[in-house]
Amino acid sequence: MSTAATIDAYIADFPPAVAARLAALRGTIRQHAPGAEERIAYRIPTFHLHGNLVHFAAFARHVGFYPGPSGIAAFRDQLSGYAGAKGSVQFPHDEPLPLDLVAEIVRFRVAENVAAHAAPRKRGSRRTTQP
Repeated sequence: MSTAATIDAYIADFPPAVAARLAALRGTIRQHAPGAEERIAYRIPTFHLHGNLVHFAAFARHVGFYPGPSGIAAFRDQLSGYAGAKGSVQFPHDEPLPLDLVAEIVRFRVAENVAAHAAPRKRGSRRTTQP
């Protein structure tokens, strides 16, 4: 696991080809979530907008993208060709990154987080934001 304190440092820890993939993914997320704050959470790059928006990370054979369960469910058909789990998807290093799809997912997650933040709270409930 990385101990990088910033996303720049996280990306710099990888070989050039993987770092380029991470930088492209980061750039796509930034473009479609311009109000999101970048941070390291759970030891991986995270974009935060009224709570965690998306995360990404590099592994030996793939880049992991973590838009959460709702992001995966909403794009289940488009993601069906990739390995993944309830809240994550794996983009193999030997395939091009589907940056247009990532952009769609990020826009979906931005709308979801903004709507949840704007929704009136039920009496007695507490809105919490994740780190």
